[in-house]
Amino acid sequence: MNKKVVKRGLLPYLFLIIIIMAVFYFFNVMNQKVNVLTYDEFMKDMKNGNVSELVVVPKERAQLYEVTGKLDGYQDNETFFVRMPLSDEVMKKLVEANEEIDFSFDVKADPESSSLLLILVNVVPLLILVGAAFFLFSRQVGGANKSMDFGKSKAKLNTDKNKVTFQDVAGLKEEKEEVKELIDFLKNPKKFQKLGARIPKGVLLFGPPGTGKTLLARAVAGEANVPFYYISGSDFVELFVGVGASRVRDMFGQAKRNAPCLIFIDEIDAVGRQRGTGLGGGHDEREQTLNQLLTEMDGFGENEGIIIIAATNRPDVLDPALLRPGRFDRQVTVNLPDVKGREEILAVHARNKVLAKGVTLENLAKRTPGFSGADLENLLNEAALLAVRRNKDAITMSEVDEATDRVLMGPAKTSKKYSDNDRKLVAYHEAGHAVIGLKLNNANDVQKVTIIPRGSAGGYNMMIPSEEKLCATKTDLLEEITGLLGGRASEEITFKEITTGAHNDFEKATKIARAMVTEYGMSDLGPMQLEQKSGDVFLGRDYNKSRNFSNEVAHEIDTEMRKIIDSCYKQAKEILNENKKLLKLIAETLLEYETLTKEQIDYLVEHGQMPSEDEENNLERMSLTKLKEMAKEKGIKGYSKMNKAELVKELDK
Repeated sequence: MNKKVVKRGLLPYLFLIIIIMAVFYFFNVMNQKVNVLTYDEFMKDMKNGNVSELVVVPKERAQLYEVTGKLDGYQDNETFFVRMPLSDEVMKKLVEANEEIDFSFDVKADPESSSLLLILVNVVPLLILVGAAFFLFSRQVGGANKSMDFGKSKAKLNTDKNKVTFQDVAGLKEEKEEVKELIDFLKNPKKFQKLGARIPKGVLLFGPPGTGKTLLARAVAGEANVPFYYISGSDFVELFVGVGASRVRDMFGQAKRNAPCLIFIDEIDAVGRQRGTGLGGGHDEREQTLNQLLTEMDGFGENEGIIIIAATNRPDVLDPALLRPGRFDRQVTVNLPDVKGREEILAVHARNKVLAKGVTLENLAKRTPGFSGADLENLLNEAALLAVRRNKDAITMSEVDEATDRVLMGPAKTSKKYSDNDRKLVAYHEAGHAVIGLKLNNANDVQKVTIIPRGSAGGYNMMIPSEEKLCATKTDLLEEITGLLGGRASEEITFKEITTGAHNDFEKATKIARAMVTEYGMSDLGPMQLEQKSGDVFLGRDYNKSRNFSNEVAHEIDTEMRKIIDSCYKQAKEILNENKKLLKLIAETLLEYETLTKEQIDYLVEHGQMPSEDEENNLERMSLTKLKEMAKEKGIKGYSKMNKAELVKELDK
């Protein structure tokens, strides 16, 4: 526990106790009634025997006796006080009276004769008052200082001992090459200065969320071993106009004093959005902050040793002045990883995981197209949590499959009960998707089919491309639409009825069809881009789309979209009508087993029934893809060129 925190927590309680004690003392004093008597009055009462209690305190400096006590008939809170000359004669009278009357008699020492007691009585209360005043004053000054600290930069210096290096960044080979020059410059700037090279002042990292932009920036600082200041774009913007600009100035002032160094601004779009997009003065603070940021970046001297790295998911909304040469000179796109990159990322996150023998990172990378680095880390973590929950010693493919489903669709709703009719509808719907995927040459490979509800879906069909492509052909897009419409077509063919279960399929199919007509030029309207995202950033660029066509062309666009959807739906119905037995086989098997894997579907298509436990382990019954995977795990050379019989023979050895 931090000692400073403890002290700060005890001080207020200590002063509160002192104040309470002072209040009690004050009220006690106020309730006391003191009767001041003259010397003659006191002597008269003493002769009459009215004294019941007497306390004498000699005051040598004043040559007096201060006498307090009580008389007969006094109340509990009532006393008397009298001063008498300091002499032996007076003391003798008091002693004689005590012997006659026998009252309580006490003589106390003079407190002024003890220096320690004098300090306690006179100095300590003063110190307490001064301390209380100082405490209250410091609190007020501290609050005032905080209010005056608005203009100070909130950039934090990274002092983490476990620094991130390029070894911790996987799947970003080209991106790391782009930023290696920054590390060389920070380590050895003279090498660049000899040839007159100007290192980029700023590097903008942009790409989808979770792809490793922040991690890459931390790795640059870790490799260069220089001070690393990090701040979020939202930390610049405050309620008061001008505070953000002051923070920008202070941040660059700190950086210049600690050069060479790195400044990392995360989510720079919070402060760097395009200017002039608001109404009135609502954006004055943000725009002034952006203006100051532009000025500071442009005011850098050449090779000053300060490099800014910024990250954003929305480079399209940034102000053009930020992206011009001299500011963010270099822009690095951090895309989603390919299959090789996913395998490298999985290897990094699997360092502290215990994987079973059947789990290979290569196969897992192939099963996760479109996953970002953060998704892959979450996938392995979910699999590890499931393994712990199931009391297993290692992570098996069962946990990996379940974790994949959780990441994509959410946890399974096993407790949610559906009617038999609903289960049958879902089974035939998903079987329709599966049959289309199996029968179309360019369709995605069916990896898994399930009717167990997850999220808002009653079931789902996991289909991934056989190989990752940079560009999609018209045939690819048409077959993707056909696959999406397979569920509705199956419902209509089997039940002569349609349901609401295909609404998400229609949403995706319509989006692809519209893009084919208006953006990709894949219709009878020709190679024209008729629709594009709007350049207006007032409400965000995705809210509206600019229309570069007339109402007549809009009608033609709707006609072309309808032609694409109708032709794909017709093809889906034809395929399902030709394969009704397969559709029924997959649907009925789904009703019994609820979930089918790729290997089980391949066996079902080939043999017309589910494999037994012995057959699942029979090499001759396995698919060619499964045999190649097993051959690779065992390290068999040349397995990729072998046929099924050769693979079985090699695996039997």
